[in-house]
Amino acid sequence: MSNATPRRDFMKGAATGILILAPQIVRGYQANSALSVGLIGCGRRGTAITSFFAQNEFARVAALCDIYDDQIAQAAQKFSGARHFKDLNDVLASDVDAVYIATPPYLHPPHFELAVKARKHIFMEKPAGIDPAGVKRVVEAAKKADKTKRITFDFQQRYGKDYRKAYEIVKSGQLGKIVEVRASWLSGGLPVREGHPADQEQMRNWLFYREKSGDFIVEQDCHNLDVVNWFTGMHPTRAFGYGGRMVRKSPGNILDNLALTYHFDNGLVFSYTANQISEGGYRDVSETFICEKGVIVTSRKGYQIYNGGKEPVVVTTSYDITKDAVDDFVDGARHGRLENAAFAAAESTLTGIMGRESIYSGKEKTWEMLQA
Repeated sequence: MSNATPRRDFMKGAATGILILAPQIVRGYQANSALSVGLIGCGRRGTAITSFFAQNEFARVAALCDIYDDQIAQAAQKFSGARHFKDLNDVLASDVDAVYIATPPYLHPPHFELAVKARKHIFMEKPAGIDPAGVKRVVEAAKKADKTKRITFDFQQRYGKDYRKAYEIVKSGQLGKIVEVRASWLSGGLPVREGHPADQEQMRNWLFYREKSGDFIVEQDCHNLDVVNWFTGMHPTRAFGYGGRMVRKSPGNILDNLALTYHFDNGLVFSYTANQISEGGYRDVSETFICEKGVIVTSRKGYQIYNGGKEPVVVTTSYDITKDAVDDFVDGARHGRLENAAFAAAESTLTGIMGRESIYSGKEKTWEMLQA
């Protein structure tokens, strides 16, 4: 079975890749002025990443939107001069050129649909949704999107300069074909919000509720899964795994550790482990591609190549590669270097959902089961 075969059914008809349009035909072309951006979701992540937009000389943070006044107020301290909104429809009806959607994952499908209808450039947080139905909504909306608008998801490894170099090394064939994959996200717990009314608990601490986040394999670990899909050029079609809640007592109902085996149609096996309970400062967030002639290990800190030399080749990344993703988005939107990343984001999100459903059920899950 060819590498392209797993894209059948769910991804049928989806277009991917970069499209470069002549500047004069790009509606709302911004090559000679700053790209105005509206932040939808002024939480920790949204506010932090919006700082990269503010740092870009060709972007301007023009609007802040959140359902909570305190979050808008906190964001306003960093982004003075931006207009404030409580309803995302008002932001989408405004004259901003682009929106950054940083709302909880369960809201990504409806918010993405609205942004597409408003014909804005879109930079959206991962994942594409928390269940197959939501992901399908994103895909269907993406198919109808204005082809003169850029759609980028915050899978920042795809834009990191050193990640792209590592990808080119693998695709060049100098290490031979990939024959086995291992990846992990092993780190400590996430910060818990406190001091809010009880009826706001699930929204304030949405990370910890599977109904809002999709569990941490979908919300966080989709980054590793996206890198593997990207480097292999396909997605796995089967998953089996285990997970539990060994340390996390509260809040919420998500897992705190898991281990999965993914299988690709060409026989490739991918072993994945993740947790949010590692102590003592230990952290391993990386992907290891074992190839016929060597091994390459990738992470946000750089990459290492092992191919028979006395010492491995080590390339170090010393900055947050999310800046690369933001800068690429701004430049692409302004100059007509467009992409519709929703389809790749959907595949990586579904890869996480397939693994989660196997863990929850205690049974192997297949890609076809996600289409039912």
